[in-house]
Amino acid sequence: MPASATILTTEHLGRRVDGRMLVDDISVEVREGEVLAVVGPSGSGKSSFLRLLNRLDEPTSGTVFLNEVDYRQIPPRELRRRVGMVTQRAFLFPGTVYDNVSFGPQQRGEAFSDDKSEELLVRVGMAGYARRDVTNLSGGEAQRISLARALANSPTVLLLDEPTSALDETAKFEVESLIRDIISQSHLTCVIVTHDRAQAARMAMQVMMLEQGRATRIGTVEEVLHA
Repeated sequence: MPASATILTTEHLGRRVDGRMLVDDISVEVREGEVLAVVGPSGSGKSSFLRLLNRLDEPTSGTVFLNEVDYRQIPPRELRRRVGMVTQRAFLFPGTVYDNVSFGPQQRGEAFSDDKSEELLVRVGMAGYARRDVTNLSGGEAQRISLARALANSPTVLLLDEPTSALDETAKFEVESLIRDIISQSHLTCVIVTHDRAQAARMAMQVMMLEQGRATRIGTVEEVLHA
């Protein structure tokens, strides 16, 4: 089989704030359909690295390429559509589930039908929830809607920042299983930050270990987590 195309590349990516290197000279490639887990101790720069990938924060050195295009050439709104993000806690807009799931496409002037909404909600295990108010959702349900909202934009890359760490054990494994299924079915390219090495081993093909903002090891799950 031919090798998958490289979708996301960081070249000497760095971010310095007030004299401190949060992310220090990271070069890594993520191929189509691959899941890269970013692991390391608290404060090692995991979330800072993730936020650079769709320019929620600006790098102070290096850059990122999306499908071989320097992401500084892509308008930020377009970039964040193509590089979607699900955060640790689901930040949903006031209103209904449908309001949230349809937000991205409607911002671009695209029609987003009830059928399209329901199709997405079925994928995340939330069939029939379109007209529910988001204030009545549990943590696990809100995270599923956050995932559906990201998927509504048909992202090229999905960024996951500790997506299950705010959930109880039952919801954690449900949401993790759901994410794994969606990544597999959609052949999505994904970068997940997690403090949970067992979760990284379950979800990822490649692992990058960060310490004090630097990538100390990049390789397969076996090479990095089981060495």
